Amino acid sequence: MAQNFQTGVRLRPVDLARGHGLSTQAVRNYEDAGILPATDRTPAGYRAYTPRHARALRAFLALVPGHGHPVAAAIMRAVHDGAVGEAFRLIDESHALLLEDRRTLRAVEDALRDLDATTAGPPSARPAPRTEPQDTFIGPLAAQLRIRPATLRTWERAGLVRPRRDPQTGYRVYDAAAVRDARLTHQLRRGGYLLEQIVPLIERVRTAGGLAPLEATLAEWQSRLTDRGRAMLAGAAALEAYLAAGTGLTGRPAAAPPA
Repeated sequence: MAQNFQTGVRLRPVDLARGHGLSTQAVRNYEDAGILPATDRTPAGYRAYTPRHARALRAFLALVPGHGHPVAAAIMRAVHDGAVGEAFRLIDESHALLLEDRRTLRAVEDALRDLDATTAGPPSARPAPRTEPQDTFIGPLAAQLRIRPATLRTWERAGLVRPRRDPQTGYRVYDAAAVRDARLTHQLRRGGYLLEQIVPLIERVRTAGGLAPLEATLAEWQSRLTDRGRAMLAGAAALEAYLAAGTGLTGRPAAAPPA
């Protein structure tokens, strides 16, 4: 990008960093990573940023809350490489993931509403384990959840799933309650919860027998999804403003207005 150092507006790294809680080194790193467009240098070798760089920084920072740092960076790099279609594809993927997370939350809510009070109650209130049609083994259950059997064993060690052992073969047998716990763990993991966060939730489901103990958690999850959706809207608006103000749909800078 050609820059007239006599008449053009020049900004220092500190000018871009100020107001965003960033260091000047972070601004330089963003340029090196392609998040900001490449800048010219002054005759003395200093970086000469412009209002276009400030708009790019605003667009990137607006994209981060909704898409995350790696995806937001990839979007900006695509724009500056002239691959705006790729940038839009990345945005579409984030929206698809958000939709999947909403479906996951709905599945968790539905699964909890369908809990059987008997199997969700205290262990002493459960019927004695017996082999029933819904009993299953580690391989089939892992296949149903599309995870590895090793993952189920990890959840078992964490206390999230409690299969019993067949007295003759020693194989793990997952009854209806264990399958329920595995499914809930799987859904909560997809919702972004860590194993140590899931343990008390599963235990509360086992002992309380209903949806009420998790209502606050589900409400917080829904709130996070709503915040992500709004952040994506804000990021889209900032990116559109950046494109319209100076990059064009090819990622190239727009021509300077006539003097």
